[in-house]
Amino acid sequence: MSVLHLLIVGLAAVAGGVVNALAGGGTLITFPMLTAIGIPVVAANITNTVALCPGYLGATFAQMKDLRGQSLRLWLLLPVGVLGGIGGGILLLHTDDQIFRKIVPYLIILAVVLMAAQDKVRAWLVRNTGKSGKVTLHDAWSIFPIIPAAIYGGYFGAGVSVIVIAALGVVIEDSLIRLNALKQALAFSINIAAATFFLFSGHIVWSAALVMAVGALAGGALGGRLAGRISPHMLRRIVIIIGSVVAMIYLIR
Repeated sequence: MSVLHLLIVGLAAVAGGVVNALAGGGTLITFPMLTAIGIPVVAANITNTVALCPGYLGATFAQMKDLRGQSLRLWLLLPVGVLGGIGGGILLLHTDDQIFRKIVPYLIILAVVLMAAQDKVRAWLVRNTGKSGKVTLHDAWSIFPIIPAAIYGGYFGAGVSVIVIAALGVVIEDSLIRLNALKQALAFSINIAAATFFLFSGHIVWSAALVMAVGALAGGALGGRLAGRISPHMLRRIVIIIGSVVAMIYLIR
């Protein structure tokens, strides 16, 4: 890759890190940029998954205090996230580049729809989740909706956080803050499992992945400082517009 290409993907990762920190949906910026500079779609998706791992780790540690008292849920759900992430990775590696290119616009449209529905999902969770915080074996039922969410996350990833928190809210009765922390831990387990599986796939563009990892960390730190100064709702709308335009470009091409 040329220096210009590395600069482009690095800046895209910074932007994606800021967006992830404030509103979510950074993949809708970073993944299209990788394909725009000529990286095949499957390799671009895999590279993007590996590059964004540090961001998921940072988000999980930032909400670690809200995971206290949820060890049973973690023991139940983290293995599901890991296995689902690997399962999605296996599906991706067995998807031909041409076929994946045809699927990509619809995956992006799904991610855009999930982004658009995020506020409604959160409002529904606030209305329908309790605040008891009591952990019971009843929570084990959340395994079933998490399985397809984890497989999707390993396969593509954009919008997986919305799917996971909605799946948790259907079964688990707890506050939104604690469910959000659990969601972060699950999203991290899905992403890190898929990324680890991809390490030996031969599809990672390492120069781009390393530059993007640094850019995503910088963007996440910048996004944290900008919190309160930029409206997450407005930023989410911008990401939705960008994602819609990108999906249309893929469909036309």
